[in-house]
Amino acid sequence: MTDVVIIGGGPGGYEAALVARQLGGRVTLVERRGLGGSAVLTDVVPSKTLIAAAEVMTKIRTAEEVGLHLTDDTRRLGAAVSVDLGQVHARIRELARAQSADITERLRADGVRIISGSGRLDGPQRVIAQTADGDEELPADIVLVATGAHPRELDTARPDGERIFTWAQIYDLEEVPKHLIVVGSGVTGAEFASAYTALGVTVTLVSSRHQVLPGQDDDAARVIQHVFENSGMTVLNGARALGAERRGDEVVVRLADGAEVVGSHCLMAVGAIPNTTHIGLEEAGVRLSASGHIEVDRVSRTSARGVYAAGDCTGVNALASVAAMQGRIAMWHSLGDSVAPLDLRTVCANVFTAPEIATVGCSQADIDTGVVRGLTMMLPLRSNARAKMQALTDGFVKIFCLPTTGIVVGGVVVAPSASELIHPLSLAVRNKLTVDQLAETFTVYPSLSGSLAEAARRLHGHSAEQVITY
Repeated sequence: MTDVVIIGGGPGGYEAALVARQLGGRVTLVERRGLGGSAVLTDVVPSKTLIAAAEVMTKIRTAEEVGLHLTDDTRRLGAAVSVDLGQVHARIRELARAQSADITERLRADGVRIISGSGRLDGPQRVIAQTADGDEELPADIVLVATGAHPRELDTARPDGERIFTWAQIYDLEEVPKHLIVVGSGVTGAEFASAYTALGVTVTLVSSRHQVLPGQDDDAARVIQHVFENSGMTVLNGARALGAERRGDEVVVRLADGAEVVGSHCLMAVGAIPNTTHIGLEEAGVRLSASGHIEVDRVSRTSARGVYAAGDCTGVNALASVAAMQGRIAMWHSLGDSVAPLDLRTVCANVFTAPEIATVGCSQADIDTGVVRGLTMMLPLRSNARAKMQALTDGFVKIFCLPTTGIVVGGVVVAPSASELIHPLSLAVRNKLTVDQLAETFTVYPSLSGSLAEAARRLHGHSAEQVITY
């Protein structure tokens, strides 16, 4: 029997463990905090649960637009509902624990041995599990490193878990902040800023770039910037934060231009650091990048024979879905099953702001710079009948296809539940469907997905590049 040892129980680790057992491996998984890793305990599951509460509050506040009012019409509907942040966060923590327990039960039922402790490599074919009961040597034919990442901290803005937080700490907050300063306008910062604004918190978002979400589709980021500003959020573009410090019951964020932003609490969302130090990687022959990430190929192999890696510690793409696929691919490859290399061109991703941004395949930047020679069709959401019924005005769908053949190569959806709407485009990209095939597939009327078919229909017969309709 092949001995498989996995260090880290996040999506990359636990999904790999399931595949390895399915293929007959003897699997030991070493995890120091709890199954599910950061994705379940402090990142994806908690943040999206918070966002779910924010979405309910948003629906309550917008109910009056479709004619729903309190019986006592002297009060606004939104003002009649208050947020018990302690209860919201308690629910988040409980859901995270429950999800972790479910994963643990599933792995044990499948025969995976779980060791509670930290793991480090002792050469490429042995792992040392450091537990409360002492060290245990684990021989390994195959090692998978899936140790994840942790929030980056600035020396000038040390989190204290009371007024200054990382995204892993903020769920301990019991009371609604009077004024939350969010430093960082990438995906994490934008999602938290959006959620807390919806929950009625005064939010200032400090962005060092010209607009929020600099790594996303520019049209999509512009929509989110507009929505943020219209919601009452203060967005400071081109403002670089130098540090944050407590002054009594306040937090002061210092900016590079000498200005200061004063609030009651501060969330530092300034990136993540891979968990790759002091675990014997380089000594085992595993090559790291300058940023400390483990270098892997498209089947998750590292530079050390028999050692694979998956997830945020590789820096390939910081998505739970990608981590899980990297872990599965590693086991399929190492245990001799059929495998296709990881293809990032088919990855779909989502930003859980309100509205959401979902993307798949090539980007508008790829089209604009000539990396991909293609056509673009963009339709605003406000022209969709279902969107009008739901009083939705912000958002769009965008499809990219190849000229002549019409093969769909990418797309962007900015809408509520864009994470669900992107799936047809993801299927189209993965299976090289054409815009005609997409357009000829029935959609429900009325539905937001109807805009996807309409955008595809408008691309029929076009051969000129850069077809854009607003």
